[in-house]
Amino acid sequence: MSPIASGAAGGDLFAANLTGSLLAVASSAFIGVSFIVKKKGLRRAGAAGIRAGVGGYGYLLEPLWWVGMVTMLVGEIANFIAYMFAPAVLVTPLGALSIIVSAVLAHFTLNEKLHRVGVLGCGLCIVGSTMIILHAPQERTPSSVEQIWHLATQPSFLCYAAIAVGVSLFLMLYCAPRYGQTNIIVYVGICSVIGSLTVMSIKAVGIAIKLTIEGINQAGYFQTWVFAVVSATCIVIQLVYLNKALDTFNTAVVSPIYYAMFTTLTILASAIMFKDWSGQRASNIASEICGFLTVLAGTVVLHSTREPDQTSSADLYAPLPPKIYWHIQGNGDIGKQREDDSLTCEFITVVRQDYFV
Repeated sequence: MSPIASGAAGGDLFAANLTGSLLAVASSAFIGVSFIVKKKGLRRAGAAGIRAGVGGYGYLLEPLWWVGMVTMLVGEIANFIAYMFAPAVLVTPLGALSIIVSAVLAHFTLNEKLHRVGVLGCGLCIVGSTMIILHAPQERTPSSVEQIWHLATQPSFLCYAAIAVGVSLFLMLYCAPRYGQTNIIVYVGICSVIGSLTVMSIKAVGIAIKLTIEGINQAGYFQTWVFAVVSATCIVIQLVYLNKALDTFNTAVVSPIYYAMFTTLTILASAIMFKDWSGQRASNIASEICGFLTVLAGTVVLHSTREPDQTSSADLYAPLPPKIYWHIQGNGDIGKQREDDSLTCEFITVVRQDYFV
């Protein structure tokens, strides 16, 4: 190849990478802003009815929440287009910028404070996720819906999908009612596990759309519609539990934990499905393990410093009635007496003090 042709090819590659990088940065900005706008919409909806964190869906009637959804959609579209110009190892780490955007905006617009230790945890999540992404194996892109269906029905990926569904059901049915309001990992874990399946199914839908545009109609294959239904179902589940997480916990904490867990599980699911780990060097594997441990450490630090939103519901602060003292009479009978009543010497005072609503 001549120097001129080589220089032209290098220039085209630089231009493509620059375009992809700018789109990825724009995507992160839109997604970071969407977290804040959706949170403000959730707060408005919660003030007028049942909060999303405890099962309410009033936010569906809140215009500000829909503005946040549209903003997130614009960011996701920009991110999708960025992958057409630049490689994943360049685009995906830039997604961590959404964490910084949401944290800064939350500080100024939502009055959500992140402690210094929390900032350290945020940094650990970004560094760990970036290490995983930079050392992740290159993905082999399928060329048809039938090919990706074959990959999705491999025993190894079916096993991962079964485990993911089982873990998600356990978190949704058992953990969410009991620990969802106090443990951020429950809601974010559901979004991340389901999200790894969402990415795999959306890839198939994207391939089907691309081939159809090129003149090879994929609508006649039942696999296309199966992937479409799976994608829609997973996206709805993610939205519901992401709203619960945003309505319950500090946005500056939800954002990095979600990013770290989602990225890690998505790379794992992709590696199992596409068999990209075979032939990888030991140094890369060691780097990925270190990255995962860094992400885990950052998640633990963030979780220990998270600040749940304070509920302002009036019914949580109902006035208390007068104090009642339990006492034991001399003959062993149990009775009770108001605070302003006088006790005789026959009574042996009491064991404890209760409040009754």
